[in-house]
Amino acid sequence: MAGRRSPWGDRGGADDDNGDEQGGTGEADPPRKGRGASPWLPPSDGQRRSPNIHDIFGAERRRGGGGSGGGGGGMPRIPLRPDGKSWLPLIIGAIVLVWLGLTTVHMVGPKEEGIVTTFGKYSHTIQPGVSLSLPWPIQTVEVTDVTSIKVYTIPEGEAEKLMLTSDQNLVDLSYLVRWNIKNLKNFRLRLADPEETVREVAEAAMRSSIAEVSLDGALSGAGRGEVEQSVRERMQRILDFYHAGVAVQGVEIKKADPPSKVIAAFQQVTAAQQDAERDRSNARAWAQQLLARAQGDAQAFDKVYEQYRLAPEVTKRRMYYETMERVLSNNDKVIVEADGVAPYLPLPAMRNRGGETVTAPSPQAQPQGGQ
Repeated sequence: MAGRRSPWGDRGGADDDNGDEQGGTGEADPPRKGRGASPWLPPSDGQRRSPNIHDIFGAERRRGGGGSGGGGGGMPRIPLRPDGKSWLPLIIGAIVLVWLGLTTVHMVGPKEEGIVTTFGKYSHTIQPGVSLSLPWPIQTVEVTDVTSIKVYTIPEGEAEKLMLTSDQNLVDLSYLVRWNIKNLKNFRLRLADPEETVREVAEAAMRSSIAEVSLDGALSGAGRGEVEQSVRERMQRILDFYHAGVAVQGVEIKKADPPSKVIAAFQQVTAAQQDAERDRSNARAWAQQLLARAQGDAQAFDKVYEQYRLAPEVTKRRMYYETMERVLSNNDKVIVEADGVAPYLPLPAMRNRGGETVTAPSPQAQPQGGQ
């Protein structure tokens, strides 16, 4: 009798394709291979398939040549040690040791300090030397150089930084800011971006200080020194107010020029100011020389007066002689030796001799009795 065909294929001892029944003692047809074979039926050798899913996949790997020595499809096995044990525990132990060594032992340099956080929360600060901590990710350590001086140039590059002075003039400034970390905890945890904060505070302090001086004060050497000191003090007050943990070491103005569009006219004004200052300096020098000469003359007169008070007649005569010597040194002179006699002097001839000194002849005695 013809039976219904199973959708999973034929079982051994069942009806064949023609519907003929096979006896219980007859030989079973060989199992069909192809689309009609059911994966859920036991194999044709009479052994039932294990219900364990691991056994099923293990059998499939064995059939497919999987394993350590087989072809593709299987996972490679870790080689064994000479004693037959696996290398896996040793590999895991080495990884754990490296992890512990890298995340628990910390070398902090002589110029450095470290911030230790536990699950992101501040724990403590470690000083230079060797320090220990809990392994990552329980604790993390961030080491920072706190001693070296950091230098910022404002503005960066060749850009202009125009600022307004107290006399409503613009000045193009370029300056340096030197600073370092004085409190690492505040520096790292108080501000979101501490380095950018230092830049912004420096610019704000410079604008405030420049607004208090004139253009000449900002450009001159003495004015620059005052501005630099004012900027440093302002920066330190602001950073301390916000607990930034920063120490400002100094501010230095590198360049202070008028805007590039008016620099030619400004140079002419500067040259005229320099000429005026040079003339004023020369006038002051001449005044100092004149004053020194007058003071010297006054001191000399005081000394002469002291001598005059001691011996008035002698002083008068000495002053007379000195005056006559000074007056007659460049004039023609005639010396008359006789007393009480007025000899004849050939004055025109004496003048023609070019200023030679002529001595008058001695007068002869008058003859007595009209002889």
